[in-house]
Amino acid sequence: MIPLRDENRSQTEPHVTRILLIVNVVVFFVALFPDFLSGNWLDALFGYSSSLDRAILTYGMVPYNVLRGQRLDTLFTSMFLHADLLHLGGNMLFLYIFGDNVEDAFGHGRYLVFYFLSGIAADIAFIWAQLFSGDVSTGAIGASGAIAGVLGAYLILYPRARILTLVLIWWIYIVPIPAVFFLGFWFVYQLLYGMLTLGVEAVTGIAYWAHIGGFVAGIFFGLVWRGRRRIRTL
Repeated sequence: MIPLRDENRSQTEPHVTRILLIVNVVVFFVALFPDFLSGNWLDALFGYSSSLDRAILTYGMVPYNVLRGQRLDTLFTSMFLHADLLHLGGNMLFLYIFGDNVEDAFGHGRYLVFYFLSGIAADIAFIWAQLFSGDVSTGAIGASGAIAGVLGAYLILYPRARILTLVLIWWIYIVPIPAVFFLGFWFVYQLLYGMLTLGVEAVTGIAYWAHIGGFVAGIFFGLVWRGRRRIRTL
């Protein structure tokens, strides 16, 4: 299922969400710029990028370092790094669709704090999962943990809002799905694969427990702050 847009119109301009979108995109292309100069732009976008690899090694979050009290800045910098164009595009799509309404409900400043706290919660969950598996050298990058927090808050604030969704079941359908079902299915999927891969050394390439941690944090903040939101629940 691929979300296309929601039918929940925000009442304020989502300035913070737009800034986060721009910063993520700019950081991605700045990291790839040396490869663009060398003419390897297609490989850089969808495959191997030596300059992006260097950026990930420098700014990606590695549990081993954090547990030793080192490179704590990577808890934040890793949120703005993406492995390739598909990774970036998927995360930005979800942030674009769901971020504006959560920002509308929380207010700009509180939403920004919430976004980073959700990202840190995602990092903590990822570190815990890597400790459980005995692999603390595998790092994590991407905005998906923080965005999962946005999804969790959206579920609490707008459970009945309809998400226009592209569904592939033998054919292509575009159907409106209530947020409680769309986001509930998304979370159950993450939880299922998180449980199946917990303690497994094979690398899946997806930080399911970061998604789980961010989503749970989003639910928590949604429950705490929903009584202070400025708009009604649909």
